[in-house]
Amino acid sequence: MHPDLISSLQSLMVLILGADSKARAALVQEVDAAGHRARAADSAGAALGVFREVAPDVVLICVDRLGDDDQRFAASLREADGNSWTPIIFVSPRGDEHEVWLSIEAGGDDHLVSPVAPMILQAKLRAMQRLVQMRERLVELAQALHGANAQLHALATVDALTGLLNRRALDTRLRQEMDLARRSKQPLSIVLCDVDFFKRYNDSLGHGAGDACLKQVANVFLQACRRPSDCAARYGGEEFALILPNTPTPGAWVVVDALRAALDAAGLPHPNSEVASQVTLSGGLLTIVPDSQITPTEVLERADQGLYEAKALGRNRIVMVGGYEGLDGELSAASAA
Repeated sequence: MHPDLISSLQSLMVLILGADSKARAALVQEVDAAGHRARAADSAGAALGVFREVAPDVVLICVDRLGDDDQRFAASLREADGNSWTPIIFVSPRGDEHEVWLSIEAGGDDHLVSPVAPMILQAKLRAMQRLVQMRERLVELAQALHGANAQLHALATVDALTGLLNRRALDTRLRQEMDLARRSKQPLSIVLCDVDFFKRYNDSLGHGAGDACLKQVANVFLQACRRPSDCAARYGGEEFALILPNTPTPGAWVVVDALRAALDAAGLPHPNSEVASQVTLSGGLLTIVPDSQITPTEVLERADQGLYEAKALGRNRIVMVGGYEGLDGELSAASAA
């Protein structure tokens, strides 16, 4: 092995288990001489305690003849190892094929014949160094992959401009909440809103100002989500949505009123609106207890009908549209300016 490669490999923590004090001490001496650190134990119980304490890189188990106890001990090490993998090397006076086979069957990864020649032990430990280095690299790659997957998930579910759920994630979340509401027979409210005269806002102040406005409106929608189950999303363009699980119509109106009050308090100037001097919303509110017939697409279409009705009535208002208020399909309608 190239000297630079040897020096670049970190030293190992080696756990040595053996009832024979002389054999155990000889291995400790050889491990130290090879530039590694050694911890010794004279019983399986003590070795298991050291294993949990120091998390060794390699375990050497010295035995006269492999038996069931050694297999049970190796199994205990594997269980204590959790999701990691620590090489186990059995060391015994016998080196025939059957003994090697027993070592592997007992849960070991290799077998050495005692007394172990120093050069052989050093070579084995160097091989273990490379394996440890490879394992650490694999952990790093796994962590990097996990981070990349998290970023991809965010890109797939989060709107880049506002930080709210995007349309795709909204559809998924609505389907999930409808399934829950259907099973529990609890009401589910959906609010779909549009920023009034937003094209004129962009035409007057520019798209940069328009993006800043949408971010502030998104923050107002996010603040309207008072419970962990509430959900705000960017439906598309200047349209936003709220999903309010386990929320009957009166509770939904409380959220809508708070939403509009927060937007009024934000006081975002709109230089070219026909309904107010600041940014306002038009929207539709739908409350349902889903039956087996209505689909997420139909739910959004119904809420969208309320949004268009709100615009037809002069904007700057939320209109409640007819929806299933129970599994029997009873309809109700109301509006709020």
